Amino acid sequence: MNISSLTESDICAKFITPAITAAGWDEHLQIRREFNFTDGHIIVRGNLHTRGKRKRADYLLSHRPNLPLAIIEAKDNTHSLGAGMQQALAYAEILDVPFVYASNGDAFIEHDRTTHQERQLPLDYFPSPQELWDRYRAAGSITPDVERVITEPYHVEISGKQPRYYQRIAINRTIDAIARGQDRVLLVLATGTGKTYTAFQIIWRLWKSGIKKRVLFLADRNILVDQTKTNDFKPFGTAMTKITNRIADPAYEVYLALYQAITGSEEKQKIFRDFSKDFFDLIIVDECHRGSAADDSAWREILEHFEGATQIGLTATPKETRYVSSSHYFGDPIYTYSLKAGIDDGFLAPYKVPKVNIDKQFLASPPDREFDHNPLISKRFQVGSMVPLRLYSS
Repeated sequence: MNISSLTESDICAKFITPAITAAGWDEHLQIRREFNFTDGHIIVRGNLHTRGKRKRADYLLSHRPNLPLAIIEAKDNTHSLGAGMQQALAYAEILDVPFVYASNGDAFIEHDRTTHQERQLPLDYFPSPQELWDRYRAAGSITPDVERVITEPYHVEISGKQPRYYQRIAINRTIDAIARGQDRVLLVLATGTGKTYTAFQIIWRLWKSGIKKRVLFLADRNILVDQTKTNDFKPFGTAMTKITNRIADPAYEVYLALYQAITGSEEKQKIFRDFSKDFFDLIIVDECHRGSAADDSAWREILEHFEGATQIGLTATPKETRYVSSSHYFGDPIYTYSLKAGIDDGFLAPYKVPKVNIDKQFLASPPDREFDHNPLISKRFQVGSMVPLRLYSS
């Protein structure tokens, strides 16, 4: 056989896939071929749109579903052995994968991102799933107790829905941090990228593993609570309730609440105090930038009452001002998926800010008290910023 005449697909079929399966990787459960992990940037031209090229890994190898360990980038034999390594390293950085391989059918080049060491391996010496998992555990100092939690399976949708790559990273990092004892976690995910679904999978895995038994999910709008209950959180079934009519029923395990429904200006309205301080062991605050980080906010009062619980803040826009700081309370984000990343990956559509010229007197009302006065300004102003304004006719 003239290997140099084979296509990349032939190299995969005749050399790489047989080498991986011979090492013990299950072709149906642990190997994903031609794994597309972005949708492709949306390109708009007038009233028409198309998509750019998706990012795709030739092989994604996983210890368990949604616990990826390795990426393999394949090239045909006219390329050098390590020709695909830089592309594979770039994908591994995005996907948060520890082991990276490149091959042209002659052998493998391995890059261990936990040690930054490289080595060449013959085709019949590809590491087994257990070998790579043991190396990953050792590099991450993963104890048996931590391992039991981080390997708890995801909830599997009947529809086949899987977490997107950035949701998986956010979920896995959160689970790992909590399994190691971290009690304050901040996740920053752009609007429209599925924060509620991410929260559901975090709760599900912690709940099923048994380390978190009673959960409180807080939101600031009724529609968010109702949609969460009927959509993403539906698998919790009869273990879940929405707190209504200021009634604290201790018979459930997963509670959803509008924070206004459990707080109030009078002590008798603060029904969250009807729960003992140690009743909840996990609290997730959706859109936590809206006030939970402020020392005098209603949400902060709830969080301080259940101070012994693990608390997770979800936001698209963390607040960092002189008066309010999300990171001061929750700590630095353990993962951030930005609006720009969402647009570049094609999960979010690009946008344009319409600009309208006006000539009126207006009173600028800066958010978060960043200024000590509200000057009356009379000039021509171009609307297009995201700072809210209160306009007044002269």
